[in-house]
Amino acid sequence: MSDESRPFRTAAVIPAAGRGVRLGPGAPKALRALNGTPMLIHAVRAMAASRAVSLVVVVAPPDGATEVKNLLAEHALPDRTDFLVVPGGESRQESVKLGLDALPPGFDIVLVHDAARPLVPVDTVDAVIEAVRDGAAAVVPALPLADTVKQVEPRTDGAPERVVATPERARLRAVQTPQGFDHATLVRAHESVTENVTDDAGMIEQLGLPVVVVPGHEEAFKVTRPLDLVLAEAVLARRRANDGF
Repeated sequence: MSDESRPFRTAAVIPAAGRGVRLGPGAPKALRALNGTPMLIHAVRAMAASRAVSLVVVVAPPDGATEVKNLLAEHALPDRTDFLVVPGGESRQESVKLGLDALPPGFDIVLVHDAARPLVPVDTVDAVIEAVRDGAAAVVPALPLADTVKQVEPRTDGAPERVVATPERARLRAVQTPQGFDHATLVRAHESVTENVTDDAGMIEQLGLPVVVVPGHEEAFKVTRPLDLVLAEAVLARRRANDGF
């Protein structure tokens, strides 16, 4: 089969090794229950909901791979999707690289998705994949900002922070996941970018390559604080009422 006719294969990597201290004491953030089901399971199902995704790699806490494997085995997941669990590292960046290293050959597109974004709709996942298929090296879903943003001079002593600039809000976007990448390009970024970055798209930017934006979704928010759990429960309740989810 020629390269032109060969179908794209897509894998998703879900780093789930973080502790999530802002949610308070308890289990790692990805294992916190949301409507009685761990957030990680919701996130895995969100990736597997896309028919384009044939493999989901979950990067577990370094000492929690067995627990995560058991968790996946306990919950119903699509038969058409394969699942793999690997131990993570000390940082998100290291964990994503370990997930990439675990991918078998033959995958053209890689999604990197936060386990703490359990409710991303499948339409958003598919839009990211389609943009990579169309030739983008890196794609991020994002939303326009509703609030005015101020750039400040940070303080660590608790004193008021001085505003130094007000960026033009129309040019700003709040970035979500899954972020989508050409597989070879993302591997090259993880091999060559050593600075600590907040997302994988930032690594592609450091290579000097363009990153493009597709519309995100309000339900793809990140569960970081206790109030976010309340909002996520409300979203699930609305889905059950409207769609029988």
